[in-house]
Amino acid sequence: MTKRFPPAPAIATPMLATRPSAEARQLLALRRSAGKHFIGEPGPSPEALDELLEIAARVPDHRRMTPWRFIIFEGKSREDFGQELARIRGETLEGAESRDLLEAAGLFLRAPVVVAVISAPTDDGRTPVWEQELSAGAVCYNLLLAANASGWAGAWLSEWPAFDKQVAGRLGLSETERVAGFIYLGTSKISPPERGRADMSKLVTRWTR
Repeated sequence: MTKRFPPAPAIATPMLATRPSAEARQLLALRRSAGKHFIGEPGPSPEALDELLEIAARVPDHRRMTPWRFIIFEGKSREDFGQELARIRGETLEGAESRDLLEAAGLFLRAPVVVAVISAPTDDGRTPVWEQELSAGAVCYNLLLAANASGWAGAWLSEWPAFDKQVAGRLGLSETERVAGFIYLGTSKISPPERGRADMSKLVTRWTR
């Protein structure tokens, strides 16, 4: 497989503090998530996905805690886990109907690849857990950017499985871990329209004495 990204430099290699890039600025200015119902084949191969995850992990990480990990769903594992979601939904949703179970079973079939980014902080008494959780969020976004720059569409979702205790158990999460997001990756079936963006004039202040 042709590498889409350069290899990581050796430890202690002098690095540039900035890398001005018109292409990177355009990517950031025009980045758009794909609609969750419009992500189809093809998706990244296992080899390409490994490379995307390596790039996704290049995020701010105070004291190199690596407070995140990944669980990959591809191929038949998406269907198998969907059956687990349907079972859990039937047990936990009061008045669950067949359509609720069908919807749960199909959640991970909406894209050829789904990556669960797991927030896995360690309370070492020095590195705030909140900082580590933010780092996991940065991994989610960096994965979207890496995928977008490589030609794959993506969506960052959570939905009910991210907050269900039984789902956490089936994912093998510890008491201190939780899902930061499910990243759906594939090829967009449509060109998503631009959405409304934040009114920055209402969100930005400059502190003065």
